[in-house]
Amino acid sequence: MIRTLANLLSPAGKNGRLSILIFHRVVAQRDPVFDWHPDAIAFERRMQWLRTWFHVLPLDEAVLRLREQSLPARAAAVSFDDGYADNYHVALPILQRLGVPATFFVATGYINGGRMWNDTITEAVRHCGKATLDLSGAGLGTHDISSAEAMRRTTAVLLDGLKYKAARERSQAADYVAQVAGCRLPADLMMTSEQVRAMRRAGMLIGAHTVTHPILARLDPDEARREVVNSRDHLEDLLQDRVGLFAYPNGRPSVDYRAEDAESVRGLGFDAAVTTAWGVADAGSDRMQLPRFTPWDGTRLRFGVRLLRNLLDDSRRAGTQIAS
Repeated sequence: MIRTLANLLSPAGKNGRLSILIFHRVVAQRDPVFDWHPDAIAFERRMQWLRTWFHVLPLDEAVLRLREQSLPARAAAVSFDDGYADNYHVALPILQRLGVPATFFVATGYINGGRMWNDTITEAVRHCGKATLDLSGAGLGTHDISSAEAMRRTTAVLLDGLKYKAARERSQAADYVAQVAGCRLPADLMMTSEQVRAMRRAGMLIGAHTVTHPILARLDPDEARREVVNSRDHLEDLLQDRVGLFAYPNGRPSVDYRAEDAESVRGLGFDAAVTTAWGVADAGSDRMQLPRFTPWDGTRLRFGVRLLRNLLDDSRRAGTQIAS
């Protein structure tokens, strides 16, 4: 049923439509605290379903065929953001085993032992070992972290409150949370240079995702452009290969990046750029602002229905709903 309906909603040729899935992490085993990332078993199951129902293409090929109006029926692509090490250790073997291509958008400033500000907070809350986290010294309140649910709630409050702060203020706040938590934080969450190269050797695509994962809309346009250029140049030097794909950090149009940022990316010669506005791409889509979405459902039927709903809901193509 899913395949039949997808054929109708995502035909081949000039009326072809491209569904781009977005993931961030795939953990080896289910995380009992921060359980929003799929574990290896759940991810493999979803890729098996996707492969059964959809024609999964490398993103660069999919973009080219979208432009040429030669997409196959039920066209899809898989992407990952940020550059987490578990993409290499956990996701890559699954993708290789199933023959599913994917694109990994890497924030280059965190390669080789870096840690994103949000992970500093998440890991500090996880490893604190106290029942209460008193952050009142920085005006961040006092938080109950005595249970897994309380940890999730506290982390969400802190991340939401800091996400749109200036990068320096955000980083300082994260460091303060870690200091108060008083625990050792992991330094191996992100891929190494060699792992990024190994991804490419394995046939996966590598895309740019800025250097420090800033909210581009909060930067001076020249600074935003440097973030994009320096990320691409770093990856091209690392891979000795052209990097033609880009993903906007956070990725919400008019909130996380501006129209002028999209034009800057276009002017830099990228083949395509992806957002987090939910929807599907068609021949009329701006290749510098392609939509993506996350089908998070854990059962076969619900996962399939989520894919179909994304094809059906044209309102999402205008970015009215956003990926988490």
